[in-house]
Amino acid sequence: MRIGILTGGGDVPGLNACIRSVTLSADDLGWQVTGFRRGWEGVMAIDPNDPASVAAHSSPLDREAVRGIDRMGGTILHTSRTDPRTHKAGDQTGHVLEVLEKLGIDAMITLGGDGTLRFSAHLSDQGVPVVSVPKTMDNDVYGTDYCIGFSTAVSRSVEAINALRTTVESHERIGVVELFGRRSGETALLAGFLAQVDRTVIAEIPADLDVLLPLLAEDKASNPAGYAMCVISEGARIVGEDNGEDVERSKSALDRREVGVGQRLGRVISDRLGSGAVIQELAYLMRAGEPDAMDRMVGFAFGGLAVQLVQQGSAGRMVALKDGNYCHVPIDTLLKGQKSVDVTGLYDPERYRARLLRVEGMPMFLY
Repeated sequence: MRIGILTGGGDVPGLNACIRSVTLSADDLGWQVTGFRRGWEGVMAIDPNDPASVAAHSSPLDREAVRGIDRMGGTILHTSRTDPRTHKAGDQTGHVLEVLEKLGIDAMITLGGDGTLRFSAHLSDQGVPVVSVPKTMDNDVYGTDYCIGFSTAVSRSVEAINALRTTVESHERIGVVELFGRRSGETALLAGFLAQVDRTVIAEIPADLDVLLPLLAEDKASNPAGYAMCVISEGARIVGEDNGEDVERSKSALDRREVGVGQRLGRVISDRLGSGAVIQELAYLMRAGEPDAMDRMVGFAFGGLAVQLVQQGSAGRMVALKDGNYCHVPIDTLLKGQKSVDVTGLYDPERYRARLLRVEGMPMFLY
C-alpha cells in the first residue's frame, strides 16, 4: 500500500504533527508514504516518466524523515494555493490522475482549507480513494467544529493583543488589531473575547461608524488608564464603503482595496475622534511558529484517523471534530454550506461584542 500526502493553502501550526502521524501510522502497517511538495502544484509539475521530475516534486516519507517535525510550525512539504481545475493551461485533473496512477499511489491524504479540499472532493468523484484533513486558522471549513491551526492562531492573537496594550495605554490611544479572517470572524471573535477587548468587529457584520466610534470614545473615556482596544477581522466591511461613500473620500476604490480595513478604521478614529490610534495587522504572525498543545493533539489525531479510514476502505471522507468527538463526514460536506459566526447566539451586533447566550451542551470552541 502506498499513500500520497500533500498540504495546500496557507500554512498553519500543526500540519507537521499531522504529517508525522500519517507517516508513523502508515509505517506501523507496513505501508509506504510519498509526500508531494507544494500541494497540487507539485503533483501537476511531475512528469511521471521522468525520475528527476518525480524526485524534484515528491519524496518518500519514513520514520526518520519525520523525526521531530511535530515541534515545528509550517509544513515540511511546502504548500501552494493551486486548484488543478483552474490552471492557466486548462483543467489538469487528467494529468493528476495519470501521475497518481503511474506512481502507484493507492490513496491520497490531503491537508488543506477550502480550496485544497474542494479539489480533493472532486478527485474522490473521479474514483481516487481520498481522505481529507481540514486545516485553517479561520476555522471556517463547513462540516467540522475544528480545523488544525485555529487554537494556535487564537493563542498568538490573544498574546499579541495583550502585549500591545502596554503601548496603547502608555500613549492613551485606541488600539486597532486586524486579524486574518476573510469570510468568518470566528478567530477575531474568540481572540477579542479572550483578550477582553472593548469592541470586536467581525466579518459577518458591517461596521457602522456612527455606532462604533461613539462606543470606542466612551470606552476610552471610562477607562482610568485612558485607552481602548478594538479587534477587527480582515474581511470586515465598513458601512458606506460598498456604495462609494468612502469614509476617506480622498481615496479611490482601488486604494481602499489595497489598504487593510484595520488601517482604514484607525485613520477614521484619528480623524473623527481626534484620538491617536495604534494600528497593528497581526497577519502572518498568527500562523507562525510552533503549534500549541491543542493543534499538536488534533494534528496527531486527525493523521491517525485518516490512515485508519484508508485501512478500513472508507475513503471519500473528511476527518472532523463534532461536539468534541473525533469523527468523519462525507468528503463533499464542505461544498454544502458555509461556516460562519452564529451571530444570534454568540455576538451582539449593536455593541460589537461577543455574548454567550448559551454554553451548556456547546462544544469547547462554541461551534
